[in-house]
Amino acid sequence: MAVKVLILEDNPAAREFLGRVVRESFSDTITIVEAGDLESARRQVRIAGGAQGYHGVDPFKLILVDLELPDGSGLELLEELRQYPATKIVTTLYSDDEHLFPALQCGADGYLLKEDRFELLVEELQKIVRGEPPLSPAIARRLLGHFRTNTRTGMNRRITDEGNGTALRSPAAASTFTSAMAFAAPAPVEIEPPLDLPALTPREVEVLTFLSKGFTIKEIAALMSIKWFTVNDHIKSIYRKLNVSSRAEAAVLASKQGLV
Repeated sequence: MAVKVLILEDNPAAREFLGRVVRESFSDTITIVEAGDLESARRQVRIAGGAQGYHGVDPFKLILVDLELPDGSGLELLEELRQYPATKIVTTLYSDDEHLFPALQCGADGYLLKEDRFELLVEELQKIVRGEPPLSPAIARRLLGHFRTNTRTGMNRRITDEGNGTALRSPAAASTFTSAMAFAAPAPVEIEPPLDLPALTPREVEVLTFLSKGFTIKEIAALMSIKWFTVNDHIKSIYRKLNVSSRAEAAVLASKQGLV
């Protein structure tokens, strides 16, 4: 029997690209079902047994979920499919904490960046067979850094609690504490502006202005009459020049520098 895969992605070219990645990643016979919006994805899930993946039907084994959709957020589907017996992976352009941690909290089993090379995405998907979480390298580094930061914070807190007689006393409590520590959204960080800030191009300043106001990549592309992947290239250049990794950090630093 073929392995059923659901790809939720509103961009036809991206859907086709992800389909090729999936077929290249596994030796099994693959049946791919595509959906361009949340409602279409929900309809396909209902056909395959509903959100619980009932017995007697042919459920999906792998679900790829984009976050920015015409009728909502992919996080909604992840939340609805918490109990669904499939590997659920976010496929997105966003590498910032504001998208990563909510996705993990909603039940995502992996997080891949569509901007990664074809071969790299195939390699990451193949980790499913080995029981490893498929994570783009940039996301894996981000999670590791976050875990290390919170581990140090947790150790300091434990030392303080032991001094006050309130340390965690049971394995269950410790487990709960560790899980919350690993997946909680990071606390806001005060960003100190660098002394020598590389100059942004006029186009990058325009993109950063829209980004700071909360516009999505697709909305910025429409406003500037350029392709979404061009906007993405501008954003990567902005992040690199400002030495930040999320739109929130970029907006704060840009404001301090008087760029927007």
